[in-house]
Amino acid sequence: MEWTKKTIAVAVATLWTTPEKARTIDHNALTNPVKLTEWLEPLSYSNRLELCDNNHVQSQVLYGEEVLVLDQRGNWSYVLVPSQPSSKDERGYPGWIPTIQLSENVPGVFTEVVATNKHGVQFTTQNGKSEMRLSYQTILPVLEERERTYLVWTPHGEVILNKEDVTPRPTNGPFGTGLDLIHEAEQFIGLLYLWGGMSSYGYDCSGFSYNMARAIGCTIPRDAHDQLKDGTLVEEGDWQRGDLLFFAYEHGKGSVHHVGIYYGEGKMIHSPSTGRFIEITPLKGTLYEEELCGVCRYWETN
Repeated sequence: MEWTKKTIAVAVATLWTTPEKARTIDHNALTNPVKLTEWLEPLSYSNRLELCDNNHVQSQVLYGEEVLVLDQRGNWSYVLVPSQPSSKDERGYPGWIPTIQLSENVPGVFTEVVATNKHGVQFTTQNGKSEMRLSYQTILPVLEERERTYLVWTPHGEVILNKEDVTPRPTNGPFGTGLDLIHEAEQFIGLLYLWGGMSSYGYDCSGFSYNMARAIGCTIPRDAHDQLKDGTLVEEGDWQRGDLLFFAYEHGKGSVHHVGIYYGEGKMIHSPSTGRFIEITPLKGTLYEEELCGVCRYWETN
């Protein structure tokens, strides 16, 4: 099947199951520029739960990321996201994105990238400061390093990012440690869960583990069941901070439905479910303890 390479031209593009799954109340998630706060804040608990229960949303993709466009239907494009490994398609995570949120501009060959290290970073263009607020872990190619800034490529042209807002990311490792991952995760305690969420506007459970791994230079699968299959299994008693904990229905014998990050001392940090916030919680004496089905590691030991 032929495909065309494009890039994401909004701060966060939501990957929908089909174009018909986007509701009237989701309008602000479908525009360019996208209006994420205006989309998310008015959503009621039931509105948010529908995203999961009615299979509306698959994932999200951040500004500047490359996608492969396989098909178009009206104002929508069917894409694969290579940066999000998935058993659904070996080429990348599949879903539908409004075509208006895509750019035909793609980066050339580059050897250095930087990643935003906080939520809401803004860049400067030649005409002044952009209104776009980037998600944490937006990764952009470096064109030039300066004393206090980086000149980076974006779908909208060359822009300037302050060094304090970004972290250089090695393109081929080495990875950070589990302790580094925990440090990154702690800044999001109190962030409201979002089904399909892959940005610092809201994460789901596997989106949270994916992006914290991304922050230490490690690309892992997008979904929890794939994350368990691809990681190095860790035996009980050998857990280290930053390991991923997986949970399954039927007291741990059924299908995987949740992932958290081991925090140490019998606790995990995770994005629990719709209506709840990222938290640190103990395992002992909880349903999580009963449903634990595996632990794996992707990065260096501490």
